Amino acid sequence: MPVEVSSRGLPQWLRPVHEAAGTVKASQLSRFLPPPDGGGRPSAVLVLFGEGAEGPELLLIQRASSLRSHAGQPSFPGGSVDPEDGDPQGDGRLRAALREAEEETGLDPAGVQVFGVLPSLYIPVSGFVVTPVLGWWHTPSPVAPVDPAETARVFTVPITELSDPANRAMAVHPAGHVGPAFLVGPALVWGFTAGVIDRLLHYAGWERPWDRDRRVPLDWHA
Repeated sequence: MPVEVSSRGLPQWLRPVHEAAGTVKASQLSRFLPPPDGGGRPSAVLVLFGEGAEGPELLLIQRASSLRSHAGQPSFPGGSVDPEDGDPQGDGRLRAALREAEEETGLDPAGVQVFGVLPSLYIPVSGFVVTPVLGWWHTPSPVAPVDPAETARVFTVPITELSDPANRAMAVHPAGHVGPAFLVGPALVWGFTAGVIDRLLHYAGWERPWDRDRRVPLDWHA
């Protein structure tokens, strides 16, 4: 079945995200772009916005520590585009994002409205070409880890918490790489996920001035 991409009925606070998604280029989101030869493993993540007790929020998961790729990292729900999802350069990415989110968190895709798609980006360490699919969680359903071997935790983070300068820093990888990070509760959101959130906050006009000289190691909470 086709997945409709529609902005009908979006809450007003999501309009800036929808507008940004229609104009932003891949190079404005990341310096890691898909290989020009078409290489890389097609995948998709669901960037799911909802409304919670503290206002607008994002749904995140923490990957199980036993996984081969990105073990233990907070991330958006998502994964590889499978053959049954369809065209990996087209609607297959939308179906993959919704399917993976359901498999990882138990959410009901019927309660999600896809309202935009960001340009595909590249994760060099794992070889994934990732398409962020933007969703509005108009009818929330219960969520929890479906398979503990894959997902350790499912949680939501208020946008106000992500935009709070006190929760922002640059994460320092042991290899020396530095990138945006968010300190939210017991989690340090970094890497690809933090990079996408950072750019969404910026282009939606939600970003607040923060200290880009602040550095935290990946084991900051140890």
